[in-house]
Amino acid sequence: TVMHVAAPMRDASGRIVGVLTVAKPNRVIAPFIERSQAVVLRWGIVLLGVALIVGIAAAAWLSRQLGSLRRYAQAVSAGERVILPDTAGEFADLGRALEMMRTQLEGRQYVERYVQTLTHEMKSPLAAIRASAELLEQPMSPEDRARFAGSIRGQSERMAEMIDKLLALADVEHRQRLEAPQPVVIASLLQQVVQATRERLTQRQQRLVVQLEDALLTVSGDAFLLRQAMVNLVDNASDFAPADTDILIEAATRDGAVAVRVCDTGPGVPQYAEGRVFERFYSLPRPDGRSRSSGLGLCFVAEVAQLHGGAARLRNRADGGAEATLELPIG
Repeated sequence: TVMHVAAPMRDASGRIVGVLTVAKPNRVIAPFIERSQAVVLRWGIVLLGVALIVGIAAAAWLSRQLGSLRRYAQAVSAGERVILPDTAGEFADLGRALEMMRTQLEGRQYVERYVQTLTHEMKSPLAAIRASAELLEQPMSPEDRARFAGSIRGQSERMAEMIDKLLALADVEHRQRLEAPQPVVIASLLQQVVQATRERLTQRQQRLVVQLEDALLTVSGDAFLLRQAMVNLVDNASDFAPADTDILIEAATRDGAVAVRVCDTGPGVPQYAEGRVFERFYSLPRPDGRSRSSGLGLCFVAEVAQLHGGAARLRNRADGGAEATLELPIG
């Protein structure tokens, strides 16, 4: 086959006077066409590959952004402490909107739940105060008057303690993370616990024995919260331990974490209560007949442990008594 290319020839007036034709066999330009096809095909494959890579990268980025928001939403639904993930563009706007919605909903539900539980827990001491006040209006002996006045004072102190602990617990529960964790030396922390509990234990003729595996054991966290959590564990052990006995507080490394154990020789935890001891407002009767606690101490311990990335446990000891453990990551 032959390829023809023609062009008209015109005179000065523009009239066609002839045609110039150039002809060339196709076999002569076939190599050029083949080379052009190869170039087009090669660059087409390159562009297709680039488009595929860009598409995969974009899909992976979108999937990662959506996946992080999905995991965040699932953690919030499960009631876990979780930090808003780092996202970009409109995903960041969506994440901030979710965080704002979560904060508003949690705040509203939190207030409603606490008002309900606090109202329920206040009924008993208020009823006791009212009954004692009514009896004090009647003639009675000085001994009975002093006894009822003491009951009013005791119930008032119980309500004050409950409100203080509730405020402390609310502060911990609202934190999603530690803002500025600092290195905390366990030995120094235990000395503070000894000082904070000395008067209470002396009144009950109990002794706090400290055992420390390593004087340089250190964790990262909030020293005030950790000290209060350990004080709560010692106070709880003191409530159930008999008079004239030792309460052991021990700190050692275990499975890559620092475990602070508080052991007593009391009656231990009843089987029916083993899964509820860390619940808010759950409290067991004291062996000596004293009134129950606010039921917030161990709940505070569990919240502090979770805030530090650790865990809190309470179990019965094989040789009697209970063992409370606060596990914290090594700092």
